[in-house]
Parts: sequence; structure tokens; C-alpha cells
Amino acid sequence: MRTRTPLSAVALVALFALTACGGGSQDDGSAAADGEPVAGGNLTFAIQVDSGCIDPQQVGNNDALNVGRQLVDSLTVQDLDGQVQPWLAQSWEVSPDARTFTFHLREGATFSDGTPLDSAAVKANLDGIVALGAKASLASAYLAGYTGTQTPDARTAVVTFSQPSAQFLQATSTMSLGLLSVATTTADPATRCDGTTLVGSGPFVVGKYTKDSEVVLKKRTGYAWAPTGSKHSGDAYLDTITYQVVPEASVRTGSLQSGQIDATTAISAQDLPQFDGGGFWTERRANPGIPYNFFPNESRPVFQDERVRQALSKAIDREQLASILNPGDVAVTSALSASTPDAPDDSDVLAHDVAGANALLDEAGWTKGADGIRAKDGQKLSFTITFWQPTSAVLELVQQQVREVGIDLQLKQGTTAETTAQQNSGDYDAIFYNLTRSDPDVARTIFSTEARNVNHRAHSEVDDLLTRQAATTDPAQRADLVAQASKLLLTQAHSIPLVELSTVIAASDHVHDLQFEGSSRLWFYDAWKTS
Repeated sequence: MRTRTPLSAVALVALFALTACGGGSQDDGSAAADGEPVAGGNLTFAIQVDSGCIDPQQVGNNDALNVGRQLVDSLTVQDLDGQVQPWLAQSWEVSPDARTFTFHLREGATFSDGTPLDSAAVKANLDGIVALGAKASLASAYLAGYTGTQTPDARTAVVTFSQPSAQFLQATSTMSLGLLSVATTTADPATRCDGTTLVGSGPFVVGKYTKDSEVVLKKRTGYAWAPTGSKHSGDAYLDTITYQVVPEASVRTGSLQSGQIDATTAISAQDLPQFDGGGFWTERRANPGIPYNFFPNESRPVFQDERVRQALSKAIDREQLASILNPGDVAVTSALSASTPDAPDDSDVLAHDVAGANALLDEAGWTKGADGIRAKDGQKLSFTITFWQPTSAVLELVQQQVREVGIDLQLKQGTTAETTAQQNSGDYDAIFYNLTRSDPDVARTIFSTEARNVNHRAHSEVDDLLTRQAATTDPAQRADLVAQASKLLLTQAHSIPLVELSTVIAASDHVHDLQFEGSSRLWFYDAWKTS
């Protein structure tokens, strides 16, 4: 696979065609390696799914967030090294207890409706996200303990929390906390989702959104506040970006080969070699955050027994899973992806251990029947994994692996909307997904009983650790708390990680400077095309 160096800060979006959120080496022979940028043209980009919403404050799916990133700017930007840099905020101060964040805004930034991007707009956005509640599942989690925003003048916003929130500064770099016009913050959430009332400050604006078909973004004229690390200033180069919804992997491959699309992050691993040169380039990165997991619903009787959860985890051969993914992919090593700041190495806990899995299930009273599947009190050891991602290879391999110890794992694929509804209602045995974020606090977002509580479990020691790491400003102490939390999540099998999210972008050689930012989303501002 030819690789190109990422030009800004992030990881991309798809793993052998998974979407939820390392680097390569520059290939000087690629078309994007040199040349003078050309303004104009449309870039057509294929995405896998349409979540029915393009409001970045309301969505959590990577495809939708990649659209939303072009529409909104953020207070800060995160670079490749994980450092938070200026964007709409030129500077800031954080109080010693990480409860108060004072942002000093740059002059002249506006929303696409002409209204000023000032401290009142910052306040309206943060207050509005809190008001959205569950509709803003990611953004509201970043604002846990938010008590308000003071606006002593138009250029100063003072954000306060009831408890320390060390993670908040990095959160301000995400598009989930990207800034929308004041009018948008109080608009009907549904009209924000369909783009009708969605007004941002970014380099592109909504042109047209046709559900389950395409999203067209248009260049905004007069844009003049690109983030630190951008390759140019002023308007974006591209006139338009067209995101085509193409669910079928074979169609995406054929569309890129034939020139019907310019780029995608959704080429399957087996098809990637076709784009290794010959007029195309590819780039792979490892995403930070929560790896693809089985999240067991511990309110279900079968998963209330820790031994069953532990046996399921031990039965999984993660090295074998990694071997069928993209070149360069490695086995998952902790409850956090390895590229996440402060991610520990817990690979010993995740070792493949068939004997250990069998011993745990024997101890728990599950005995193998003639068909090889275990049973207890007349009930089979069978449960269903719910997922929406257009993939089968990894899950089918896991299905085979766990059957070796007598577990009957059923797979149930639904639409994004159906799976999200099940997740929100808690109506599942176990659910499969990931979450990209370049901060270890992502674990609190997913697992804490005070946040998403994906396991539907009672409060325990791990929740205290997750809360403490979010409040700790000392880097070494925070890293230690993160390591303790990861170890508990794995040993108690609340987290059953399978594979890390690795994203590979494949594009035609006439696509140049397609960049990425620190929360693993695509960044089209510097992108340009040659004919």
C-alpha cells in the first residue's frame, strides 16, 4: 500500500469498511506531493451510511461528523502530537482546579448568516447543547458539570464547571462542540438535522441534503479564520463537496476506479491493493479512542455473571482478527486504542486463552451439549450482537472463535437508526461499535454510570477512577488513573475490545492535500483538485 503523510492532526474514518472517528510516510511520487493549488471544482466523496442528520452537535457517526466538520469551526484545534492549538480562541487560561476556562476570541469571525462569532455565541452554543440533552449524546457528555458561560465582553467567554473537567479543553477542538449561529442553537432540532436551519462559521455551507442519497456543501466566500496548521488562508479551494451515500462496498470500489467518485474512506481491505498506484493513492492511520468492542448489557441475566463476560473475552483471538484487516494493523492492547494519549498496554489481559475460557464457563455451571453449545438450567449459552456497520469478516470470525468454547453468538445487523434506538433503550444483549476521540476521557463517556453507561450496570470502583481522571490536571497522575481504569474495564470484562479502528483513505491522484484533524475527521479546507 502506498502511503502519504497526514498533513494535519488525525486518524480517518473506516476500518476495512467500518465507520463508527499512527501515520504514514510521504510518497514523493504521489500526485499530491507537489504542485500549486488550484481553486475551483467539485470533489465527490463516497460515504457508507446516512444517519439522517448533518448537525455536528447532534450526530455521533463518523460519516455525519465528516460532513459537519466542514460547516463549523471550533474554539481550538488539536495537532498530530495531541497538543491543543488556537483556532477561534486566540488564547485561553485554565484555572488550577480545571473548573474555569477563559477563552479570548479572535476578531472578525462570523457565521455564514453574517452574525458575529462572539462570546454571546459561545454561551448560546454551550447552553444549547445542554438543552439538547440526549440528542447531543457526544457533545453533552463533554459538558458534564457545566454551570454556565459568562461574557464579560464580546471577545471573552468564561466557561465554568461544578467539578474539575480536565478533558474540556481537548473537547473544544471537536466538531461536537463546533459553533453554530445563535439562531441555530434554538432552532428545531429536526430542521438543524436536515440542514434547513444549520448555520455555521466554517469554510463551507449546506447546499443540498437529500436523505440517503447525497449531501452537497458549497464554498463560503469571505472565510478568513482557518485554524493553526492550515496550509493556506482565505476561502477554501473547492467550490463544492458532494458526499454520495454508497452503502455497497463493491459499488464504492467500482465508482472510484471509474472516476465517478474522487475519494472515499470505505474501500474494503481486499480491494485496497487496486488503488496502490496506477493513478490512485492510499493513506492509513490508526484512530484514537475506544476500539471496536462488544459492550455486554449487564442488566441481562447472562452477562450479570462476570465469569461469562470474562470467558467471552478470553475466547477471542485478537491477533487472528488483526491479521485479516488492513496492512499494518495490530492487535488491540487495552480498553483504549493505542494511539490515544495515555493509553496503557494491557495486552496480557487480552491474551487468547481457550483453556481459561472453558474453565470459567465450567465454574459458572455452563456445560457443553451434543451440539457443542453450552447450556444451563435448560437455556443455551446464546446471545445476540447488535450492529449497524456494513461488515461481516471480523464478526463472523469472532463467531467461530467463541463457538470453540461453547458460546453461540448470533449477529443482528440493523440500520443506523434502528441500532441507535436499541442502544438508547438498552434493548440489546451486547452491542458493537467504537468511539473516536483523542483524549482518554472517551472511556468515561462510554462506560461511566454517570454518562452513557453502555453496560447498564451499577456504580463501581471503575466509575470513581474515570471520574477522578477527568478531574486531574497532573499529567502523570491522570495517566495512572487511566491505566487503572482500563485494567478494571478489561479484567471485569465491561469492555471486550476486538479490533482497533484503522482508517484507509483511497483517492484519485488528482485529489491533493486532503487533510485531517485531531479528532479523526476529514478536513477539506486545504483540499484541491487537478483535472
